Amino acid sequence: MRYFLHIGYNGYNYRGWQRQHKVLSIQEVLETNLSKLLKTKITCLGCGRTDAQVHASQYFFHMDVEKEWTFDLKFRLNKMLSEDIALFDIIPVEGYPHAQLSATSRTYNYYIHTYKDPFLFYLSAYYPLEELDFEKMSAAVKLLVGNNDFCAFCKSPDKNPSNICKISSAQLFTNKTKDKIRFQITSNRFLKGMVRIIVNKLIDVGTGELTVEEFESFLTLKSTPKTIIPAYPQGLYLSKVTYPFLNIPAKVDFSNSIDNKWIKV
Repeated sequence: MRYFLHIGYNGYNYRGWQRQHKVLSIQEVLETNLSKLLKTKITCLGCGRTDAQVHASQYFFHMDVEKEWTFDLKFRLNKMLSEDIALFDIIPVEGYPHAQLSATSRTYNYYIHTYKDPFLFYLSAYYPLEELDFEKMSAAVKLLVGNNDFCAFCKSPDKNPSNICKISSAQLFTNKTKDKIRFQITSNRFLKGMVRIIVNKLIDVGTGELTVEEFESFLTLKSTPKTIIPAYPQGLYLSKVTYPFLNIPAKVDFSNSIDNKWIKV
């Protein structure tokens, strides 16, 4: 029987989702604890790879179990997991849909605070930016929507059969005092490092280091620039994953916890 497990995690203490040698990952923690509880080797296949220190307010993985358990697995697993990983739902699915390959869209949010705030440490990216041109940043964001080649916004484009992504939504928000920023983007797929690289370029547009026209030119490049700098990882959240058979809201919404009066730019 295949199950989809709906989780969320603060990724700051982990080297990303994927299991890696001699470093702590979300996948390793879940596989280890599920294997103990179910007394059999469990493999967790996730909906995507999040980088080191990146968060997920909604994340799905699937696992196959031959014999159904007879206890409250959700309760026991949450007791075993540290406070930075939470299991929300265990969902039986028909057939064998894949947590990564069956997803039709994903949404990421990236959060920035522009003043030093000890309560946002680990949870948002600190950029001490006093003046930003939000009008130009918004113009650049609008250029992202549609089918575009994101080769210039990828750490390793040569490893992909295609670098075309269909962006269905891209929006920029700020709060009333304009000292917090949220960038939200939804696509059918994302490339390695893509959202963080886009955010760094948007910051360059906002500070005047890059024009909107220069930003647009990156969407026509067929190779990676010599220097690409991703934005800090702790500002990035995988926020929504949608399937043809599964479309449920996230249990947690970090945007409300830091400022519930976002204004679209």
